[in-house]
Amino acid sequence: MNYVILAGGTGTRLWPMSRNARPKQFGRIISSLTMLEETVKRLPVSDDNSNLYISSGPRFIDLLHVTLPAMADDHILIDPEKRDSGPAMAFIAAILAQHAPNEPMALLPSDAYVRDTLLYRQTMRAAERIIRRTGKMVIIGIVPTFPNVQMGHIKISETSELDESIHFHELVGFTEKPAYPLAKQYTESGEYLWNAGIFMWTPRQLLTAYKKYAPEIGEKIENVAAIWKTGDQAKLLAAYQELPKISIDYAVAEKINPAQVLVIKGEFGWSDVGSWDQLYEQLGNQTDEQGNLTKGDWVGIDTSSSIIYGQPKKVIATIGVSDLVVVDTPDALLICPKGRAQDVKKIVTTLAEQHQEEYL
Repeated sequence: MNYVILAGGTGTRLWPMSRNARPKQFGRIISSLTMLEETVKRLPVSDDNSNLYISSGPRFIDLLHVTLPAMADDHILIDPEKRDSGPAMAFIAAILAQHAPNEPMALLPSDAYVRDTLLYRQTMRAAERIIRRTGKMVIIGIVPTFPNVQMGHIKISETSELDESIHFHELVGFTEKPAYPLAKQYTESGEYLWNAGIFMWTPRQLLTAYKKYAPEIGEKIENVAAIWKTGDQAKLLAAYQELPKISIDYAVAEKINPAQVLVIKGEFGWSDVGSWDQLYEQLGNQTDEQGNLTKGDWVGIDTSSSIIYGQPKKVIATIGVSDLVVVDTPDALLICPKGRAQDVKKIVTTLAEQHQEEYL
């Protein structure tokens, strides 16, 4: 199976560590490795990385080469322009279809956290086997832990088939980012999973789905890939700009025949690490005795249940606080209640409205 890591996002809810020039996938937020390096490390790719690809945008080319210097140029797939995941995933499928149309591929985000790497690899290998055997798309869902309006939801059936220790459920349907009351209902029902944004199928089958469910992309994307092969960047950009800005969820997933899809319930400790409170939840096993998750130099008195991220050669001191997010970078400092971490995105919007681009 070919693995394609999607590394073009911006991660605004992890500001100020995630910035336009260096978004979270290029940051060392979880460990001494960048999140992109962590993603590569956990995949069951070949020793020479011949089945590994990275998809990103033009402004991240230099960062990609610095972060993954061993990656071959022809395995770095650069979207001509940011137009959401609908065109981006179709573009990848069309490029891979030029030389491996029937080889299963996995399209996966670069900024997720996985606790159980071994089970994750077993899941990926099982997905490859099931695609080859059934010809169906395979996606991964995560058991909800709270009503999350930032995640798409997948409804699954009770029936499933087993591949070694991995269960595959039949798909009932998708719902993209429901409002809070509906998300709460979904979480309580036990019938829904979060959509982890991992789509696995063959390039040929995915392109066929685009032609059927999103012809405004599917009828044009193979021509776009043919232009990409010529290296004519101006013509490529012009052709790509004709594609609508739309997510793959709205373009294909919500319209697809459920009989074409199988769902794996991902039980390997997954999180999209979309915000500081989610990061705290996932890294709870790394907190100190007072429940503080810290990085950098910090000293505290009567401080508990907080996230405190600093920088070298600068100590952060706290007294009598709890449930805080404190993130210090050379040019920006964030302080907010942990329960308001989802509002960090509003700070980014406000900075943009005030034309303070140097802080974005």
